[in-house]
Amino acid sequence: MFTPDFSIAESVITKNSSFIQKYLATFKWDKILNSLTSTIFSLIIISIFFLIVSRVGKFFINKAFKQYNHKNNANNSPKRITTLHVVAKNTFQYGLVFFWVYSVLSEVGVPIGTLLASASIFSVAIGIGAQGFVTDIVTGFLILFEKQIDVGEYVTITLSNASTIEGTVTGIGLRTTELTSFNGYVNFIPNRQVAAITNRNRSETRAIIQIRVNGNTPIDKTVAIINKVNDEYVKKYPDIIAAPDVWGATNMPDGNVCIQVNIQTKNGQQLYIQHQFLGLYLDAISDAGIELPKSPLVLN
Repeated sequence: MFTPDFSIAESVITKNSSFIQKYLATFKWDKILNSLTSTIFSLIIISIFFLIVSRVGKFFINKAFKQYNHKNNANNSPKRITTLHVVAKNTFQYGLVFFWVYSVLSEVGVPIGTLLASASIFSVAIGIGAQGFVTDIVTGFLILFEKQIDVGEYVTITLSNASTIEGTVTGIGLRTTELTSFNGYVNFIPNRQVAAITNRNRSETRAIIQIRVNGNTPIDKTVAIINKVNDEYVKKYPDIIAAPDVWGATNMPDGNVCIQVNIQTKNGQQLYIQHQFLGLYLDAISDAGIELPKSPLVLN
């Protein structure tokens, strides 16, 4: 029967423990502790400094744009001022984060400049990865410089893959554009993906209402009812900027016949006017005893 010799194992463990103790004894723990404490303290001071700079910078940016907004500059709309305000804060924040990271790495002892200059492969990788970032910034700058969109406007953005996103602009940055869809979803779109922008708030718009009719529907009587509704209610809606244009009977793409009414409105109010007057027309036509087909409307 084999009997293990525990004395050999104890000897090996004793030698290993002695080696570890001697190895640990070579460290100057007091200097390491002092250096670690000094580094942590420096990082805390740096972070506090940049936090103060962030608060102070945002305060002055907000104050400057608030004073500029009070002047009611005729060259810039409130939406444009809000857009520039958001961009200024984002740009300031990006720059501050960059210098904070640089300061922290420098304090830790990471030779950033040397690494970027000597590590060619790393530099190439950074350059390739930064291409999209640079494209985002250039495209975002052009969008802002050309005043293509402002915060609060309703737009349709066509992406580079030919898909579209529609919604209200809730944020514009040099890297991304924030769009809130009608269903409440918030879309963050990299600026390099923007292929085309359709701005629905830069000109007068039209509320297009199409009411399907039967073949035996009295067109003249129905048009007279629509005109009567217009005469009574248009003056109650200040968002309507011109008299409604009643086209009368017209063909629809699906082959049906409808009575179409175009109402010119202030930008952004076309859907509201469309819904309001559609209900008024249908109620008046129904009260006159005129029957319409089921699902009588098509909204463009």
